Amino acid sequence: MHANRPLSGFSVAAAAAIAVAALATGCGDATSHDGGHTTSPSAAAGSSPAALHNQADISFAQGMIPHHQQAVEMAEVASSRAGDPQVKALAADIAAAQGPEIETMTTWLTEWGAPLPTEDPDPHGGAHGEAHDMPGMMTGQEMAALADAEGDQFDRMFLEMMIRHHEGAVEMAAIEQQQGRHPAAKALAEKIHADQTSEIALMRDLLDGR
Repeated sequence: MHANRPLSGFSVAAAAAIAVAALATGCGDATSHDGGHTTSPSAAAGSSPAALHNQADISFAQGMIPHHQQAVEMAEVASSRAGDPQVKALAADIAAAQGPEIETMTTWLTEWGAPLPTEDPDPHGGAHGEAHDMPGMMTGQEMAALADAEGDQFDRMFLEMMIRHHEGAVEMAAIEQQQGRHPAAKALAEKIHADQTSEIALMRDLLDGR
């Protein structure tokens, strides 16, 4: 009996030590686990708005805003100058689609802390601003000539000019799809590419039928 007491005391002490060590190890694991969730570089980067966009996204929005604005201006002129009801309907669709897209891209630039495109001082050039060299943009003279036309002449001018305008937008959208990073901006670029490619086909059919 006396020989067993030291062994029993040792077992109790050993068991207590093991339990303490296990508890400490458990706490250490929990701390490490929690820290992994809160300090992971990838997690932090994924939650940062700045990490979700790049310069291509900024350039896309800064260029497409005035590009859309000019298309809306052309569409508004068509509402009173076009002779073909199909041209008027197309123009209305363009304005309805691109107006909200302008607002969306403006919001993105504001959130990203990027400058908005400035307006063109040329009253006939529309809101071109810094994007006056964007593909497919009309000059001030072309916009003035369109505003002076009416009926069949306007319809043909509008269709020819808007086809060129849309082709420029499709080109810009393709660049964003290839080089952009912001998921929503890339999705909008895909939508613009699809919508305007379809409208180009429709406008060519309208021209061929004239």
